[in-house]
Amino acid sequence: MNARLVLLVALFVAALTAGAGAGTLRLATWHLELDRDGPGLLLRDLRRGGDPRIKAIAGLISAVAPDVLVVQGVDYDHGLRALSALRDRIAEDGPYYPHLFALRPNTGWPTGLDMDGDGRRGGPRDAQGYGTFSGQGGMAILSRYPLDREGARDFSAMLWRDLPGALLPRWPDGRPFPSQEAQAVQRLSSVGHWVVPLRLPSGSVSLMTYHATTPVFDGEEDRNGRRNHDEIRFWQRYLDGAFGDPPARRFVLIGDANLDPNAGEGRRGAIRALLADPRLRDPLPGRATVAWDETGPLRVSYILPSADLAVADAGIHWPPEDAPDRAEAEAAGPHRLIWVDLTLD
Repeated sequence: MNARLVLLVALFVAALTAGAGAGTLRLATWHLELDRDGPGLLLRDLRRGGDPRIKAIAGLISAVAPDVLVVQGVDYDHGLRALSALRDRIAEDGPYYPHLFALRPNTGWPTGLDMDGDGRRGGPRDAQGYGTFSGQGGMAILSRYPLDREGARDFSAMLWRDLPGALLPRWPDGRPFPSQEAQAVQRLSSVGHWVVPLRLPSGSVSLMTYHATTPVFDGEEDRNGRRNHDEIRFWQRYLDGAFGDPPARRFVLIGDANLDPNAGEGRRGAIRALLADPRLRDPLPGRATVAWDETGPLRVSYILPSADLAVADAGIHWPPEDAPDRAEAEAAGPHRLIWVDLTLD
């Protein structure tokens, strides 16, 4: 069956099943780590085919078959061509997602300033978010259901210093790190902070998503650790109403916080406070979502529905050692796909 016919069949199946199981919604998130070293390379690899990691990723998504998939580590381009190609590749093995959403991330966005204090400009750490080119390692939403683009809110341009109580880094002598000029343009989001309404037969559910910076790879100023802390803390301030009216009900915080509440490096206070927030529920407490060789298992990805949403089931897709798809899961990378089923009225 050729690729065009596969897509036509997928579109037909999607149309038939769009209303099926409307009372249950499966959400998933996964840091794919599909970013490449230059613009257009991910699209090239998706079109060529034959990449074993891409094949493994598509197979695992097919096994879980979420209604909505939030991904990180996918290169952004203006026409969403790479994301569309990834969607089409997934459809060859599993679900087809007619609705795509992605905005230009802060990764690789040039500032023209020395942002990491090394005395040089133009490096990947001198961008608004780490990146060797603009759009490297962005995030995206793939959905069976429509996404309200007009109603979406993008907080990615908010300055770090504008977060109430921001933990801005400083030199040992108390001067702003790396400079006052840099802090005057430094955005909080290393990738992005979005709130995107999902249109369902039962009404809207707001997806609150982000991908926080890693809290390591810096010096005594702890620039990355402080930024990671504040990227996570943003959501509680958002729910407090610090940045306009938050959704009153039916919302889900979903994405990669890059921080474990109990292990590894980083300032754990923000993630612990988020997990303890009574406005949210945690369907997967204590479950590891990544296994790096250097650290061992850690919990860094989260799906936290609002307290008014009923959780029917939740899991982390990781086949047992003797399962036929265990090798495929290991080939997909260190991060694991996590999912939550919500029962909606």
